[in-house]
Amino acid sequence: MNFKFASTVLPLSAQTARLASVASLVCALGTLGTGQAVAQSQPQPATPQGQVFEEEIVPQRYANNPNVDAFINDLVARYDFDSAALHDLFNHVSYSATAVKLVLPSPTPATKNWRAYQARFVEPIRIAAGVKFWRANQAALQRASDQYGVPPEAIVGIIGVETIYGRYMGNFRALDALTTLTFDYPNTPNRAERQATFRKNLEDLLVWTHDQQIDPTTVLGSYTGAIGIPQFLPSSIVQYAVDFEGNGHIDLRTSPADAIGSVANYLKQHGWESGRPVVWKIAGDVGSQGIAQAAADGQPEPHWSLAQLTKAGLLTSEPGLNTAAEAGTPLTVVDLPTPGRATEYTLGLKNFYVLTRYNRSFFYALAVYQLGEAVKAQMAAGNAGGSASQ
Repeated sequence: MNFKFASTVLPLSAQTARLASVASLVCALGTLGTGQAVAQSQPQPATPQGQVFEEEIVPQRYANNPNVDAFINDLVARYDFDSAALHDLFNHVSYSATAVKLVLPSPTPATKNWRAYQARFVEPIRIAAGVKFWRANQAALQRASDQYGVPPEAIVGIIGVETIYGRYMGNFRALDALTTLTFDYPNTPNRAERQATFRKNLEDLLVWTHDQQIDPTTVLGSYTGAIGIPQFLPSSIVQYAVDFEGNGHIDLRTSPADAIGSVANYLKQHGWESGRPVVWKIAGDVGSQGIAQAAADGQPEPHWSLAQLTKAGLLTSEPGLNTAAEAGTPLTVVDLPTPGRATEYTLGLKNFYVLTRYNRSFFYALAVYQLGEAVKAQMAAGNAGGSASQ
């Protein structure tokens, strides 16, 4: 093929007795650590919202580059791309020094602060934008919910956290960013793994743009190459993006319907359980909080049963929750540290884990959930008041 460009509080005596059970739970857990899972999944979030970078680039760094030539030869052999066209394309790719700077770990990592993170993403401007987006795309959201079993608020929460509903999708050329991070990733302990990830995404960017008849030099995104309203990396576009608008092509950059369907499909393919909760609240008594602290090991995949935790003495503050019927429900204990405050805890179910497949951060997943719920509440309030427009 040719390459074309186109809670209840127990009495203190009861709390003290239950706190004794924490020790036995710790023994069962072994050596524990607390903390938030922060490794990034695919797709990654956009460049920090509201920030526009003047990108520092070096033109023609990848012309006559032996590593790039080997990459091109591999693509030609496996996909029958036109070799001359690919060489000409990479002759015009620029090195992005800005992308390299942004992927470097901070020399002074910021202290984890749940309340600050929450305030950034679950706030009035974003909630209002979410209500506007939901109203404008109500039919597509409902159709996605019916087809994939993912509720509108989960989709709205993700898109709101990622790009404020398409406001901030990134201004980096995806081809420059992905080429730079494939061949010039900075010297960090995870360099080889990250380079392999970006190489796959560079490959998939070229496959996707070829198949969709898009000029790859026109595709803009985040500094890691995440694209469009939902910030899908190219590999996620190839695997999970859908033509939900039904016009024969997938457009995550300008089609809210395609973005909505693609997010719903992504969550469905990662195991979303229709009609099930995302989190359960833990009671605020000393005993329950102590047990939560002991069980919070930073693992996002549910690995405790509700029965294990309640047997140790943990109480939930979920009215109507049938703990006997839900005894076997797998859970993870989510820890939410804030400097100067007691760490907060909640129970994450399978759907919470699915949200961490979008971004492997407890903070991220809970912010998505809470933003979606806040928008849903505003929608309900508007409908009840007769002011919601369709």
